[in-house]
Amino acid sequence: MRMTHTVAIGATEELSRRTRILCSVLGVLVVVAAVPTFFVDGILNGTPVMNGSARGTALTMFALALPVLVVGLITSARGSVRGRAALIGAIAYLTYNAALLVYATPFNELFLAYVALHGLAFWSLVRALLDPLPAMVSDGRLPVRGIAGFILTVVALNAIGWLGFVVPDLGQDPPGFLNGTGLTTNPIYAQDLAIWLPALAIVAVLMWRQRPAGIFLGGAGLVFWMIEAIGVATDQWLGHRAAPSSDVATLGGAVLFVVLAAVTLVPLTLWLRAAPSGPAGASQARDLRP
Repeated sequence: MRMTHTVAIGATEELSRRTRILCSVLGVLVVVAAVPTFFVDGILNGTPVMNGSARGTALTMFALALPVLVVGLITSARGSVRGRAALIGAIAYLTYNAALLVYATPFNELFLAYVALHGLAFWSLVRALLDPLPAMVSDGRLPVRGIAGFILTVVALNAIGWLGFVVPDLGQDPPGFLNGTGLTTNPIYAQDLAIWLPALAIVAVLMWRQRPAGIFLGGAGLVFWMIEAIGVATDQWLGHRAAPSSDVATLGGAVLFVVLAAVTLVPLTLWLRAAPSGPAGASQARDLRP
């Protein structure tokens, strides 16, 4: 007896021309904003630990997120589901971290480059999500609810962690979690609690319900988290090197996020194996012989 299980459904959907143009310009802006932030001395003028952390962000932007963006753009333009997930994940990472360059980095000569990068990354993400998304269904190889549960667990732990810092310091001026940062507020807590954690929770719920768009976006979210975990580990490492006595960035923090990246690699690998290797709308099938 032969049974065929479909992994992806729907007509082939390629990136729109507008998305391709925006993402191409975005790649150029990553170089313009991130490369001098990392390499040019005197650009950053915050506290030593925050300068080291910002250099880690810049390094991850051009050394990791940019190659993922370029490969994702090229392959998704040909209809690849995996490429589209990589593209959206890379854009999400750039949107998130460009906001940190704008709001967590003291004003410097690259301010307008940071603002341009942040704005273009955001609108590139919007444009990419407006393009018809690949519709994915599981054939049993992909533990959809297991991955959705992983995403929800990370979202919940992340939210609890941030609230654990914020709530005890409500009414304190300045709050203790800002010690050594030179900041007046924490844009990481703000954008995580207001935007990114709720968005990923919604994706996880859609994935749990086995909605085709949710299954696809779950993969894109894992790409985002993988790059982000590597980026935070890099931030922590370079921040610690710049200010070894500071508790804002520590080797322990770097190790923690390396572990988180390794853990995230498991569901991401499962998702990549289940995603179609061909064009987004081409049905990928396999034969099962009992």
